[in-house]
Amino acid sequence: MGNDVKESAVRVREDAEAVLPSPVNSKSDHRQVLSSLLSGALAGALAKTAVAPLDRTKIIFQVSSKRFSAKEAFRLLYFTYLNEGFLSLWRGNSATMVRVVPYAAIQFSAHEEYKRILGHYYGFRGEALPPWPRLLAGALAGTTAASLTYPLDLVRARMAVTPKEMYSNIFHVFIRISREEGLKTLYHGFTPTVLGVIPYAGLSFFTYETLKSLHREYSGRPQPYPFERMIFGACAGLIGQSASYPLDVVRRRMQTAGVTGHPHASIAHTLRAIVREEGAVRGLYKGLSMNWLKGPIAVGISFTTFDLMQILLRHLQS
Repeated sequence: MGNDVKESAVRVREDAEAVLPSPVNSKSDHRQVLSSLLSGALAGALAKTAVAPLDRTKIIFQVSSKRFSAKEAFRLLYFTYLNEGFLSLWRGNSATMVRVVPYAAIQFSAHEEYKRILGHYYGFRGEALPPWPRLLAGALAGTTAASLTYPLDLVRARMAVTPKEMYSNIFHVFIRISREEGLKTLYHGFTPTVLGVIPYAGLSFFTYETLKSLHREYSGRPQPYPFERMIFGACAGLIGQSASYPLDVVRRRMQTAGVTGHPHASIAHTLRAIVREEGAVRGLYKGLSMNWLKGPIAVGISFTTFDLMQILLRHLQS
């Protein structure tokens, strides 16, 4: 009888230990999340700073009725430099950093968590996810990050298209928008942002993870070289941004309506206005060639930095 009670107690304890997470595993999970957050923040900051002048130029064309061309884009960059100075090419980059550091940190960290959750759900523990869950993990990560950081994206767009006399700093943008246009304006353009980020983030992460998986399969090497990661990231950026670009144009128009003279309108009304005034291709894909230049560079730097930081942090922890 006494032995039976002891055996039962041992079994209960073993079952409890199997169910409850061990302190070691919990500590490891926390380290993984912190590692992803730090790596993602650095990846986003480096990528966006590298292409900030091109990004600002693209936004200016997106929110105006000017016809885009490489020559006009170069002229705008050149005259901005002449009239306002070299550092003016990075105007709005401080707002970009305030937005992109938490955005990239949340997006990369969320992507790692969604991969783990979906991997457990589909029974792919420790292996590469199949295509559909891979696409879903990227889309969910982008949606999560966009939802949590959207007002910062709107502020950054406002600073990019206005003279520095209008808004002196990030806080001034928030104060003026809240006072003159209402707090709900801080989420104006949120719907096209989420609709655009689903294919953008989904296809970007999907393409990058797929190319890494194919590389492992055909090269026999567990990790690509840094320049190969850059190429994979560039391909991911090219595909993701091309798929979601018209919604990016609509989003910028809606975000900057209060300072460019365009009326606050719905997605459908903004789409119709752009097509009516500028044409479907010229209006909705205005500045896409600029994105084909800056997008692959930014996404390549971003993915490569994240992966290399993850590898470095794992080495430091071990």
